[in-house]
Amino acid sequence: MPTPLDTPAATAADMPPHALWRGDRVHKRVYTDPAIFELEMDRVFGQAWLYVGHESQVPRTGDYFTTRLGREPVVMLRHSDGEVHVLYNRCPHKGAKIVPDGSGSAGKFLRCLYHGWTFKCDGSLLSVPLRSGYEDTSLDLKDPQNGVRRLARVATYRGFVFASMAAEGPSLPDFLGGVATSLDNFCDRAPEGEVEVAGGVQRVIQRNNWKIFFENLHDTVHAVATHESSWRAAKEEYASMPEGTPKPFEIVIVDGNGEPLEFWEKLELKGYDGGHGYMEGIFTPPQDPVSLAYVAALEASQGATRADEILRVNRHNTIVYPSCSPHTSFQQIRVIRPLAVDRTLVEIFTFRLKGAPDSTFQRALKYTNVVNSPSSNVMPDDLEAYNRVQEGLGSDGGDWVSLQRAAGRDQSLPGGCSSNGNSEMPMRNMFRAWAGYMAPKGQA
Repeated sequence: MPTPLDTPAATAADMPPHALWRGDRVHKRVYTDPAIFELEMDRVFGQAWLYVGHESQVPRTGDYFTTRLGREPVVMLRHSDGEVHVLYNRCPHKGAKIVPDGSGSAGKFLRCLYHGWTFKCDGSLLSVPLRSGYEDTSLDLKDPQNGVRRLARVATYRGFVFASMAAEGPSLPDFLGGVATSLDNFCDRAPEGEVEVAGGVQRVIQRNNWKIFFENLHDTVHAVATHESSWRAAKEEYASMPEGTPKPFEIVIVDGNGEPLEFWEKLELKGYDGGHGYMEGIFTPPQDPVSLAYVAALEASQGATRADEILRVNRHNTIVYPSCSPHTSFQQIRVIRPLAVDRTLVEIFTFRLKGAPDSTFQRALKYTNVVNSPSSNVMPDDLEAYNRVQEGLGSDGGDWVSLQRAAGRDQSLPGGCSSNGNSEMPMRNMFRAWAGYMAPKGQA
């Protein structure tokens, strides 16, 4: 008798998720089957709250920022009432994109370049050329449905804008759960309590399934092996410096990957309902003039006690599943845009802490360039590993991927669980959420 895994790709929609995910292992098809990828666009990215952008990217009326959520091209705009709206980037007349890809200002209203239909920045229809030509036709220009379609739900948390294509579901705070504290700390680190996107964006197209990237964010065991060439070079460079030389920031953030496995095992990982989670920080900036000036600014604004509370929250990568990864300590967010079953776009945005010295922002840019840019000494290691995984999974060398490290040892906590740093709990936690999204209707 055929098993669910023998089901042809064309009928993958009827496959129960437990046929592909068994708690401590997952079938390779979840990374390689185009039909499953298409289902993810509908069931995962079509239901979850997805990160769109930050309010600071549209500071004035008419400012826009385009992106994509799952398969859908969308545009985030600032309306005349000050509210931020997220619309499908499509004119309701002939379907042309309302604004070009990128960011800019549409002025006081949106105007489609094809036939000149105009819309307010909340998407509502403003005017139509030759309006009289539609009299006594089936097109009712007074019908709100003839405006630019809005995303079903849009909400903001501390300036971070999320949208969902599903009309029903948990509120954004309920969706975020325990990882909302990472976004809080991201903003609390600013002396003025607010952050803003600055310094442009770096984009990387990876030759791998989007889930492989997410899994790696909390995979501590890979660091010492995958990044050996960069961390070893950093350690050798520091060893060549005169004795007593303070360790430069660039070396601090690279040679940390060379810590022994015992170091990583002592870190704490937390996983929350919905596939979210975070990893305890692996290093802090050196106590040099840049750090001291920043701490002084934070203490001047918040007081020494509160500043200490804020800075004691030391986290590396946070996962807001399934769309982004904030890094609170170095003011960046990586946004995941799946393109195909084996192609993923990752966008890296750096933020400025309002009220902090400019040197703090320059250090954040340095972190992005040294660690996460495509031309760094670190990211290419990961990209090569991701691609090898993707290609290996396409072979006949085996059907199942292990998620078994430290299985059964997780500790319960409100809304989730915790584990030691070498556990594959985060991967199991993400697939638990994935299975919930992917279950056929009536089987969730």
